[in-house]
Amino acid sequence: MSQFINAKDTLVTDAVDGLLATSGGALARLDGYPHIKVVVRADWDKSRVALISGGGSGHEPAHAGFVGAGLLTAAVCGEVFASPSVDAVLAGILAVTGTAGCLLIVKNYTGDRLNFGLAAERARAFGLKVSMVVVDDDIALPDLPQARGVAGTLFVHKIAGALAQDGADLDTVTAAARSAISGMASIGKSLDTCTVPGSAKEERIAPGKAELGLGIHGEAGIEQVAFTDARTAMDIVLDRLAPRIGDGPHVALLNNLGSTTPLEMSVLAHELAISPKAANIKHIIGPAPLMTSLDMHGFSVSILPVDDATRALLSAPVDLPAWPGMSDISPVATRPLPDGLSPIQPIPSSNPKTRSVIEHACDLLIAAENDLNALDAKSGDGDTGSTLATAARALRGALDRMPLADLTQLFRAVGNELSQTMGGSSGVILAIFFGATGDACANGKPTPQALLAGLDRISQVGGAAKGDRTMIDALAPALAALPKGVGAAAAAARAGADGTATMDRAKAGRASYVPPENLVGHNDPGAEAVARLFEGLAKTL
Repeated sequence: MSQFINAKDTLVTDAVDGLLATSGGALARLDGYPHIKVVVRADWDKSRVALISGGGSGHEPAHAGFVGAGLLTAAVCGEVFASPSVDAVLAGILAVTGTAGCLLIVKNYTGDRLNFGLAAERARAFGLKVSMVVVDDDIALPDLPQARGVAGTLFVHKIAGALAQDGADLDTVTAAARSAISGMASIGKSLDTCTVPGSAKEERIAPGKAELGLGIHGEAGIEQVAFTDARTAMDIVLDRLAPRIGDGPHVALLNNLGSTTPLEMSVLAHELAISPKAANIKHIIGPAPLMTSLDMHGFSVSILPVDDATRALLSAPVDLPAWPGMSDISPVATRPLPDGLSPIQPIPSSNPKTRSVIEHACDLLIAAENDLNALDAKSGDGDTGSTLATAARALRGALDRMPLADLTQLFRAVGNELSQTMGGSSGVILAIFFGATGDACANGKPTPQALLAGLDRISQVGGAAKGDRTMIDALAPALAALPKGVGAAAAAARAGADGTATMDRAKAGRASYVPPENLVGHNDPGAEAVARLFEGLAKTL
């Protein structure tokens, strides 16, 4: 897999220097490359308790991204997924620890525990006050003698960091960190493993499966489960966390494990917010990439009970771009649409034959969703089928409130419905088409001529004409042939759609941005949708 790196050997040092160069002078590093990679606060004066964390790289923004006032004082960075050396940790301790002492926040992995632990002993031999806490929040593997430390570590960073920033002593900071560790729990889920630079990717998660409880270094989880959707994925995670969610308010940390898109993370946040299993989760940190696993396509949820004091520490402002802050989970707020945007609702009426035709047309578009998406992927963004199917489902569900016995009002109502439910340029074009058709009917034109008037209107507004490689290449001949019957319209639509495959350039729509060689041999997806619609209707009418 191609990655934006220079070389495996310089990956971490390049990344650390990139962080420092863009920190506005807030961060510095110890001069010990390549073996000692320690990021420190540039403004640190050793007057308060220092907080040091770290471990293998590949979990960014953890840990170096959380060095700053109110969080960490220093981060000790190892190579990717490898613990830093004892000397590196000791260098960090010696660089930032004053008379107030320091707290080491360590994730429960053997290498981290040993290297940070030995460095702490050596620092104490220098006469420094050093405490160490070990985070073991992962509940994925209940029979594991020592649970792993994962994203719940960020709770400790924030709670201890806020106390240290306020001047609390080392014993107080350490006790708060241990209290947080004892109350937290985390578990993750992913659709794919991660890609370690310089190594072959392990392909162990089969398509249609998700792995529950995998580690932040790509370690195998407790089981692979069927993947259906975000709701089920979140439900399974919350089901495992449920025994740890007690009475009273809790905070959840929703962590992006690396390559899950912001859109997906927002969907997962929605599912967490509405789940009955999360009724006591009142606050949330994220969704955000906080402790990642390189490019892992997954997420994790960490939970912690909170009282007023803990809530205040977690919500204390931090001026670091990687820290998203804590927010209350609240019901979705809505406001009424502005005047003029709320459509006039038509008076419903019944016409079984018209209803049947519309239902059949909607079913045809829904059935063609995947085929049209695949076709659109050749010349666009692969969503034509989904856009049409979404509109068809919405229209089918709106039939009970449609004026089915009045074609003039029906065309206008369909246009209004599509303008609200169908995205992209297709929604606007078809809304204009049906609205103009309704207006033509109101002026006394018979249905075939009214439909042609609607076509003329979208050509005027959209600027596309026959020969431009759009849906008009199938729609125009179909409507022209419609007076001869639906069968003739279907044949004309098919000829028009197939003709788009030989056009070497699109002159309108998104396909006009695509190189001509990508288009030849493939029907325009909009024209193909029109052809399939008329062909399907011709078989039943």
